[in-house]
Amino acid sequence: MQKKTAKETLSVLTEIVLPNDTNLLGNLMGGRLLHWMDIAAAISAQRHCHRVVVTASVNNVSFSKPIKLGSVVTLEAKISRAFNSSMEVFIDVWVEDPTTGQRIKCNEAIYTFVAVDQLGNSINVPEVVPETEEEKKRYDGALRRRQLSLILGGKMNPSEATELKALFA
Repeated sequence: MQKKTAKETLSVLTEIVLPNDTNLLGNLMGGRLLHWMDIAAAISAQRHCHRVVVTASVNNVSFSKPIKLGSVVTLEAKISRAFNSSMEVFIDVWVEDPTTGQRIKCNEAIYTFVAVDQLGNSINVPEVVPETEEEKKRYDGALRRRQLSLILGGKMNPSEATELKALFA
């Protein structure tokens, strides 16, 4: 199976925050942003393996800054690491002020997707080759995040989590 760079999996989704997307404070509702992130991440995962993908988990979402009505929101999703059949997707959320054009990173999230066949059974996916320093940092962190998730889900014994133990040694 051919390896791919994270850059090859890039998915960019741009939306404008309309009144129906906001809460009573005029800010983008979190659920709408989660929806957009799921779409951008799914496209990235599908580009990576060229198969049907399903959302396995939303591992982390950070709502750092509110996104105001009328803002232009750009989501950039890339595979940070691929395992057997699963892929961790990192999503960066940028807000552009329509009058100044200034872009500010306001949120980020980490999703996990699984590639499946026509019957819904998981299938293997290609490896990811990180290139930039940020991609390498996210790639290394993905294994620790996966081990923690497996421990919390009761699927891994904590004594087997070598990457996590290394943090505390």
